[in-house]
This record gives sequence, C-alpha cells and structure tokens, in this order.
Amino acid sequence: MNRPLLARIHPAALTHNLALLKARSSGAMMFAVVKANAYGHGLERVAPALAATDGWATLELASAIRLREMGYTQPIVLLEGVFSADELPLCASHAIGCAVHSPEQLRWLADADLARPLAIFLKLNSGMNRLGFAAEDAPALLARLQAMPSVASVTLMTHFATADEPEAGIAAQLARFRAATAGLDVPVSLANSAALLDYPEAHGDWVRPGVALYGSSPFADRSAASIGLQPAMSLTSELISVRELVAGDAVGYGATFVADRAMRIGTVACGYADGYPRHAPTGTPVAVNGVLTRLIGRVSMDMLAVDLDPVPAAVVGSPVELWGSQVSIDAVATAAGTISYELMCAVAPRVPFTVD
Repeated sequence: MNRPLLARIHPAALTHNLALLKARSSGAMMFAVVKANAYGHGLERVAPALAATDGWATLELASAIRLREMGYTQPIVLLEGVFSADELPLCASHAIGCAVHSPEQLRWLADADLARPLAIFLKLNSGMNRLGFAAEDAPALLARLQAMPSVASVTLMTHFATADEPEAGIAAQLARFRAATAGLDVPVSLANSAALLDYPEAHGDWVRPGVALYGSSPFADRSAASIGLQPAMSLTSELISVRELVAGDAVGYGATFVADRAMRIGTVACGYADGYPRHAPTGTPVAVNGVLTRLIGRVSMDMLAVDLDPVPAAVVGSPVELWGSQVSIDAVATAAGTISYELMCAVAPRVPFTVD
C-alpha cells in the first residue's frame, strides 16, 4: 500500500485567482509568474488553468520553451534574462522575451545575429539593489537598445522591495522610477502581487503576480481568504498511529513536548523529507477529520505528531490536512518562521501530486 501523503492541485482555484487579480489590475495586461516549476505546483499542471493570462513570466529557459511546446502563444519573458550568449538564438527561435539587467547581457545582445529580434525588458534598479541598471540610466540604455537590430521592442521593468510592508510601501521606488523614465514612450511593468493588490498607481502596462495566483497572501497582516484568494495546493495525509499519553510523557526527538496531563496523540505520515518545515513548532495548525488541532513536538524526517484531544473520533486512517482549504499555508509558514513561497517550492519529489 502506498504512503498516504498527497499534494493536490486545484485548477478551479488557480482560474479564480487569475480572474480576481485581473479584475483588480486597472486594465493592465498580466504576466502569470510560473518560475520555480510554477511555485512548486508543476508547470504542466498549472498552465491550463492559467491559460487566460496575457503572458507568462519565468526564470528558466527550459520552462519557457516547454510553454511553447504546450502550444501557448502569449508573450513570455525570462525574468533574469539569459545566462549566456548562446541562449539568445533559442529565445529568438521560440519568441521568448528577455530581461536585460547587466552590461554583459547588453553586450551579448549587441553582438547577436538572431533569426528574429527579441522583446526586451530593461530591468532598472529603483532601490532594491539586487539586479538592474541605475534607473537614471534609462534614457541612454533605451536609446542603445532601440538601435540594436536584435531588439524588437523594449519594456521598462523594476521590482519593489517593500510593497508588502505598509509602513515602507513603494512611494520612494516609484518616484525614482518615474523621475528617471519621464518622457520615455515605452510600456512599463512594475507590480508584483502586493503592488497589484495595494497600489493601483503602479499597475502600469503589465502586472506580474506570482504568489497570489497560487492562493497565498503577499501580506503578513491579511489572510488570503480576506483578499478573496483560494488555495491552489492542498497537502494531505493520514494518521498512521494513535496512542494515549500520561502526564510526563515526552513526544519525539529531543523530548521538546512533554504532556502535562493525560492526552491522546496521533502520528501523521509527513515529515521534513516531504517538504514540511522541520522548524514548525508545537502549536502549528493541522486539521484532523476536518477539526483544527495542533502539531506537537519536533517534526521528524518522515512523521510528525498531532494533538488528538480536540478530535475524539480520530483513528488510524483519519484524514489529515497539513495545508489547504482549512489550514492556511500562510499560517503554517508563519508558525515555522518562513513564508508560503518556501513551503510551496519545497514539496519533495517523493510526494505524489494529483490534479482535482
């Protein structure tokens, strides 16, 4: 018999989230961000549910080519561009657009002899200080790109560091970007999930939602449900053991949980080798038989323990939701001191996936 752990992808939730974000985008076009194997959900599982997007954004050239092989004809942009000059002809042959953020990429583009010119996304550093040219260099860089035979079009792009933090916001970065690009008559792409939801002034011509498409909130102080987003992934398992403890009994490695009374606990077939966060502490939410309860003790490689006192009907084989429609992935991530992006991307290859 197979181990009961299973990740489920919910296409209806993806389609719902896409429509919700599109409705809040002030008429901007949308790149659905599907990097990192669609945030761990699986590119081929996700793409059909997001087929109404205006375009695709990814990191890996292989995934961009796979979208073309699957028959998707919308614009595609590689968010970090190419990593070597020999990738440019592949981009040209598959009509894949590229970010340009470095002098090396500019040089490769200038020297390239391509079958067709490329859509270029000029990445400008407006204050995140990660990738991109100084925003103030935009006019000269735009002129240089527009003079290259290998360039079909240019879109200006930046990325906000604190769109998800109300105290910081985007005002400083947006002001710098606007001042540097004033008078440049080309499209712009600025807004990630948080900026799309909170800052309509930054919607521009193309928005680039990522985590919100998958049903997770980009904000620490707002739940996905309060925004109207639906979870695109559920991680479920079953109880494989049930036992009674007396006061003083310890649970798991390190004996980090000690019962202060007689209680009933269960062991779940899921551990950190499956992608569940090892540092999730006692109290992290879990649902058993549809009832919210808590993780107890330290997460093991293949198992974790849960408090069954709130679920007296639970027995071996009872269903467990680690995250999904009842247990928010954001709540699990917060309890573990991380973010939902990491949990989505960390589901291990040994976990089977299905599409509802």
